[in-house]
Amino acid sequence: MDIAELTGTEKHGADTTGDIIKLAILAVGGQGGGVLTDWIVGVAEANGYRAQSTSVAGVAQRTGATIYYVEMTPDTGREPVFSLTPAAGDVDIMIAAELMEAGRAIIRGFVTPDRTTLIMSSHRILAVSEKIVPGDGRRDPRKVIERADTAAKNVIAFDMESEAQAAGTVISASLFGALAGSGALPFGRQSFEDVVRASGRGVEASLKAFSACFDRAEAGEKGDADAGLSADAAGKKALQVKGPPALLKAWSALTGRIEQWPEPVRAMATAGLRKVVDYQDVEYGRAYLDGLQRAVAADGEDHAWRFSIEAAKYLANAMVYDDIIRVADLKLRTVRTERVRKEIGAAPQTVLQVTEYFHPRAQEVCGTLPAGLGRWIENRPRWFALLDRLVNRGRRVRTDTLFGYLSLWVLAALRPVRRRLRRHAVEEAHWKEWFDLALSVRAHDYNLGVEVLVCRRLIKGYSDTHARGQSKFDRILSMVERLKGRPDAAEQMRVLRDAALSEEGTDALEMKLAQIEDGA
Repeated sequence: MDIAELTGTEKHGADTTGDIIKLAILAVGGQGGGVLTDWIVGVAEANGYRAQSTSVAGVAQRTGATIYYVEMTPDTGREPVFSLTPAAGDVDIMIAAELMEAGRAIIRGFVTPDRTTLIMSSHRILAVSEKIVPGDGRRDPRKVIERADTAAKNVIAFDMESEAQAAGTVISASLFGALAGSGALPFGRQSFEDVVRASGRGVEASLKAFSACFDRAEAGEKGDADAGLSADAAGKKALQVKGPPALLKAWSALTGRIEQWPEPVRAMATAGLRKVVDYQDVEYGRAYLDGLQRAVAADGEDHAWRFSIEAAKYLANAMVYDDIIRVADLKLRTVRTERVRKEIGAAPQTVLQVTEYFHPRAQEVCGTLPAGLGRWIENRPRWFALLDRLVNRGRRVRTDTLFGYLSLWVLAALRPVRRRLRRHAVEEAHWKEWFDLALSVRAHDYNLGVEVLVCRRLIKGYSDTHARGQSKFDRILSMVERLKGRPDAAEQMRVLRDAALSEEGTDALEMKLAQIEDGA
């Protein structure tokens, strides 16, 4: 073989490497990236092309994207020389099965304005780096859409995941339809559909998703990123409730109170009310509105009702703390079982075996006891240590068995008496102290009062996660008295909170605290 053959150049002809179409796919586990790759190779070969596919697996399912790479060229009778991996600036078609994967492709240089057609689904799957942040670690999805406009030659972007779900299949079928509709490959629609039919599994559902996305891509649709429900939409969704007439009447009375408040506060207050009532009952919802009324009463339009809006959000979060009762309740809900079935693709007649993992400590056990008894044990170190030795170990509970299901059912059944238990007494005292502090601070420094409310972001989860967050929260709020009267008090409180939420965690927070204590 001579040099011309190695480089893809005929001895007596032109360089044919320009005829190679280079296509890359970024997909995470469970999205059918391998199936999509096989379909693309299949449609290429059905149209007289030579094709090669490779893949580089990610770290693990739903934590790292797998890169699938396909090269294809018309079959001229000679064996083509294909690359094994995509190179920056050398990709004709980039398919991203999730919005942030498209962003990563742009950052890595796989998307270029002179040649790349970018096909991406605008839905989100949170990355591990976003989930581990103590507060809201989500990246702004709109930035990816905005950057894609200038980074790519052509852009096809809409929620392809929702189309797949509506059809009862996975997103690979939607992506395949979008690819066909984009016109980026020189093959007719019939060829794409024939490949799907030849696969033999879930054909009707796949073709339904394919058809819907083909039409949207052919129209050149480029939708905005789904940043979640707006406050107004969340408020409307919260009104869709069902239940016995007596409870619906009580709910209407509560929502009627909200209707008397300023319009900017209503949506967040309604969402918070729904969260609180779902967590406990309408009486708990009434207590929530009583507390929120204190925030609204002294607020005003001159501050755009910022304090009241933040109070509506974070007071609800504070009252809806994660205890073992809450965890057991959520694990037994029908919607969770349906979601698990859907994610693993289990048929309705399939017996689903689910193993739940628990690691209770003595704190959780005391929290489920009557307030007096739980406090009595906590105040006696020897008793508390003995209890911890008995319960502090990992447990696996099979909820498809009678014993496992009843174990969680008994815990969830404690919900009506939750407000008489030790954990509730501790949480209620804590959030009331925080809310009173925010109200008192607001009277002298409105912005600082708002920042005190937002610090509630630090507390989330349960068990050790909750304890770590609350420790940082208490540490920051201990600085309020020192910050009072300073013109930059609100900014300094924000700096402390951001330090606590940062990846450096405790070290960054302690450094900022030391600076304030030293008068820096």
